Amino acid sequence: MPNNNPLNVYKGPNSVRDYFDPDSAPPLPLVEVPEKLNPYRSDGVRIYAKMMTMHPANNVKAMPALNLLEKSVVPGKTSTIIEYSSGSTVISMSLVSRVFHGISDVRAFLSNKTSTAKLRLMQFFGLDITLFGGPSQPEPKDERGGIRAAERLGEEEESIINPNQYENDDNWKAHIRWTGPQILRQLPEINLICAGMGTSGTVTGLGMYFKDAKPSVFRLGVCTAAGDRVPGPRSFALLAPVEFPWKAAVEHIEEVGSHDSFSLSLNLCREGIVCGPSSGFNLKALFQFIEKRKAAGTLRDLAGEDGEIHCVFLCCDLPYQYINEYFDKLGSKNFPSITNEALTKVDLYRYDEAWERDAATVLPLFLDLKRDEQDLSRAVALKDGTAIIDLRQPADFEKLSLPGSVNIPFANPASMSPFSDPAVLEALWLNLESHFKAPSEGLVALLQGKRILVLCYDGDSSRVATSVLRAKGYEADSVRGGFRGLSDFDMRQVRGEPIIPNSQGAKQGIMTHEVELVTPS
Repeated sequence: MPNNNPLNVYKGPNSVRDYFDPDSAPPLPLVEVPEKLNPYRSDGVRIYAKMMTMHPANNVKAMPALNLLEKSVVPGKTSTIIEYSSGSTVISMSLVSRVFHGISDVRAFLSNKTSTAKLRLMQFFGLDITLFGGPSQPEPKDERGGIRAAERLGEEEESIINPNQYENDDNWKAHIRWTGPQILRQLPEINLICAGMGTSGTVTGLGMYFKDAKPSVFRLGVCTAAGDRVPGPRSFALLAPVEFPWKAAVEHIEEVGSHDSFSLSLNLCREGIVCGPSSGFNLKALFQFIEKRKAAGTLRDLAGEDGEIHCVFLCCDLPYQYINEYFDKLGSKNFPSITNEALTKVDLYRYDEAWERDAATVLPLFLDLKRDEQDLSRAVALKDGTAIIDLRQPADFEKLSLPGSVNIPFANPASMSPFSDPAVLEALWLNLESHFKAPSEGLVALLQGKRILVLCYDGDSSRVATSVLRAKGYEADSVRGGFRGLSDFDMRQVRGEPIIPNSQGAKQGIMTHEVELVTPS
């Protein structure tokens, strides 16, 4: 298996195909676990992660998918692929079928107990999904289960194939073809190989390969603890009907629970070896086995010529589709807290800089300015088709307000900006959301079909209100700087008159109710 592409570059019409093809790419990485994650390093044990996640399909099932489809697809006849799979196998098949065979109709049969995250992941990759009730891991021969349903469709229609990872030997032979030779070429001194057992294809293929290529390598399989569940592998009881020669491929089987699997994979991820729970599952089995051999005084029997024990476990998939399960399984104590977490439930709508306007730009859109009106109380009037909402407190509103504005007192001058104090933002947003989610008839009549301007003390509360109003379908804007922004605004800019300082050297301000418009102290 020569490496003809050391720079890992893929060009030309078959670039993606070559990218997926293990024979055209460098071997997938083999990474030694750092000493802080290897409690047996002082015992001469070195542990390596085989990063099956680094294949373009990001999971160990890419190898069987490649091999199964290569041997199953009939060019010109096969148009549909159906597989019962909890995720990784059928996702890999969907990618391989398009890249290598030009087939886009790939259908996934799977348990109704599959997580929403996994279902969406499969939909993301274009899979047609059919759910089945009953056990999440049905026996291959159970006529009531999804495995047999997929198999029957493959038998009934010539254009449909069911590669059937549970019974097709091309599953485990993929690891004889690619995974095993890669590992041996990368680590000729290997002494132990460890892999989980679901379909048992991985451990069967690796076990059979090393049994022949280097018989001294100890072959360790891993099953889930009875009554527990880890995504991918099975319990020992569920392996009984599996017809692959897994019994001849493994020398010992460890059982591992879900908590240890998730916990160890989390530790691996945080130290840079990014992998899912079945990877922690494999590593925990390796730890258990080493501990037993150490206690029995037989650990050194595994050592090679260099006096060290070189162990490889498989990293099978990535953690992202299991994020919710990590939190459910391990609890919040394993994760950093979120500062201002309450904000995840409020201030949910978008903002746009275009909705925060300078006074000189926005006020002429809302106010009519009568040049010849000598009565200042009538010189400024609200334009038709507009509305102004003033969020300040009633006392300040009574002292001074723009003509025709409505007071909804949700802003407080004594409070910090909602963008500085999360508690202020939470309270403000909840008030606004409640108020405008089901507005009163009077408020609807006032706002419906109108352009809305929102004002507050400093512009920040009105900015939040504008976000809420826009989310409810209103055309709303706010004044940058709020009433403080208005205090610097001169109406003569709108009138088109020259701005000449008065005798006191101050600008002429907006006048309503014969009171100069200034920010309340």
